[in-house]
Amino acid sequence: MRIATFNVNGVNGRLDVLLRWLAQDQPDVVCLQELKAPQDRFPIAALEKAGYGAIWQGQKAWNGVAILARGETPLETRRGLPGAADDIQSRYIEAAIEGIIVGCLYAPNGNPAPGAKFDYKLRWFECLRSYAAGLLELELPVVLAGDFNVMPTDLDVYAPERWRDDALFRPEVRKAFAAMTNDGWIDAIRHLHPDERVYTFWKYLRNAFGRDAGLRIDHFLVSPALAGDLASVGVDRDVRGWAHASDHAPVWLRLR
Repeated sequence: MRIATFNVNGVNGRLDVLLRWLAQDQPDVVCLQELKAPQDRFPIAALEKAGYGAIWQGQKAWNGVAILARGETPLETRRGLPGAADDIQSRYIEAAIEGIIVGCLYAPNGNPAPGAKFDYKLRWFECLRSYAAGLLELELPVVLAGDFNVMPTDLDVYAPERWRDDALFRPEVRKAFAAMTNDGWIDAIRHLHPDERVYTFWKYLRNAFGRDAGLRIDHFLVSPALAGDLASVGVDRDVRGWAHASDHAPVWLRLR
């Protein structure tokens, strides 16, 4: 099974890019973030024509998450995180697909930091960690995939000294991500490529992609039940170079 995550940065505005990538790579499961579309504007007809069923949680202008499955409709198991009942931002959706629980998430950016947006980001990570701990207790195969908006270590950012005060790299956020891996979640990319610089995001400014001035902020956390099934992971960097592309590239993992 090939599972991918892709912050599409506007599902309707970049639908041609998404459909081209789906036809080229044919992933079995796709987690999409930053739909930037209300619930009734999600392009389900185009995706079904491409061979994918979907569940989604849209939001006008910003946020929004979706899970696609090739040849079937994912069985939805949750939308939104427990403990965040008053949170109206569309940032988490979950489904069961072929015996695996797949959680698609879009963590808050948190800038400017410190401030109210950064405090919200930290609270959101607390809710995620608490819910994820319950998933671990079930001892089921689980994949948490998406844009975590955090660079866990210096290896995950092209110029660490320039990002020290950014909400994606502040110690509080890296500590929150590390707490989840300490709980037992496995960072799939680091598990298979412990010392390699792997980037998933490049700003549009200052030729960042051409200079490979990137960040790793899109991640897979997998439960211990899947540790032995991790075959490979990768980034479809070429997609970032397509016309009218997202500033993120699709990231994928393959399970045996």
